[in-house]
Amino acid sequence: MESLGSLNKDSFVSLLSKLIGESKFVQNNPPELIPQEDRIVNHVLDSLRPYSTETGGGPLVINHVAYHSGRGNLIVEYPGSVPGKILSFVGMHMDVVTANPDEWEFDPFSLSIDGDKLRGRGTTDCLGHVALVTELMKRLGETKPALKSSVVAVFIASEENSSIPGVGVDMLVKDKLLDKLKSGPLFWIDTADKQPCIGTGGMIPWKLHFTGKLFHSGLAHKAINAMELGMEGLKEIQSRFYRDFPPHPQEKVYGFATPSTMKPTQWSYPGGGINQIPGECTISGDVRLTPFYDVKEVMKKLQEYVDDINTNIENLATPGPVSKYVLPDENLRGRLTLSFDEASAGVACNLDSRGYHVLCNATKEVVGHVKPYSITGTLPLIRDLKDEGFDVQTSGYGLMATYHAKNEYCLLTDMCQGFDVFVRIISQLEQD
Repeated sequence: MESLGSLNKDSFVSLLSKLIGESKFVQNNPPELIPQEDRIVNHVLDSLRPYSTETGGGPLVINHVAYHSGRGNLIVEYPGSVPGKILSFVGMHMDVVTANPDEWEFDPFSLSIDGDKLRGRGTTDCLGHVALVTELMKRLGETKPALKSSVVAVFIASEENSSIPGVGVDMLVKDKLLDKLKSGPLFWIDTADKQPCIGTGGMIPWKLHFTGKLFHSGLAHKAINAMELGMEGLKEIQSRFYRDFPPHPQEKVYGFATPSTMKPTQWSYPGGGINQIPGECTISGDVRLTPFYDVKEVMKKLQEYVDDINTNIENLATPGPVSKYVLPDENLRGRLTLSFDEASAGVACNLDSRGYHVLCNATKEVVGHVKPYSITGTLPLIRDLKDEGFDVQTSGYGLMATYHAKNEYCLLTDMCQGFDVFVRIISQLEQD
């Protein structure tokens, strides 16, 4: 494996510069911004074509698969000698989140270099990884080591936004183009900070609408204050949630930064004078759920809380002596209505799998220590892969502090270590 050496920094930076130069055109925020991932694919192909079976007489088998025009995925395989023995690097996505140049200290859409910092939209998430894994596959194509394992890289479209379905890895799985990856570890390369990310959260976006009765604020006894109903109703729902879904013992094992949470993030009402008690308002937020609880069970429970509060609304706490949620003379009752947007489940990676041990060993050798972590951020695509039977492990070599942030950057030294980790992963799996 010595033949694979270390990352060719000049080649990596040159490729990354081309990719970041396209980042403006791969921002993913439909309907305004629909990424054209093939602009990235073309640069990757330019790097790898000289080593392709089709065009360069080399060992790399390349498959460019597009389900929407201009929005391709790329599967690159370096074949090994033992049938069924395989490892894969997946999840390097070719779209980015949006960036507003007016809010950045440097141009987000061109690569700039400041010492060890490589700056621009996509350097950490995830064009830096696209360039890194391209360099790995290029090196395999150049040096042609005799491997037992096939090494497969899957560069994907449409990771940052799922509002346009049927573009990326979901389709590759559906069309069984990744089935053979199930027989070995799959490393999802789209996290950060050089350590294995072994757990992610589920997300349940919710909306609570509160209906009361609008009235003059000087005659509070004739109103049902929708804002007070919202405050007290949400407080009751939260206390029941934390009672039913407390911190789970496995969260310590996986090193989750937080337990499951249920909280408001948006509040709106139709507007009105300062002297009007509002008759309706809406509070929205999310549940972030550690993967040891069931998303559907939580949604069912939340609905049960709301039904119970509606049935027994007289018993809901009030902030003052005149506040109330029932006006018997008018036959009016305050009401809560709950709705959900699309929910997704979290992932707990298999800590007994060969892929996990190999990743930990490689990380310890290269970085000097290994400290796996978990967060209640969501990676729904990983959950789908795990459910399909893949041994998914995740890592990444950008910086969590600049993920989706203004002034995004990564460190060249971190990317060099990422390359070394990949080489050691391949090397360890050769010994099986």
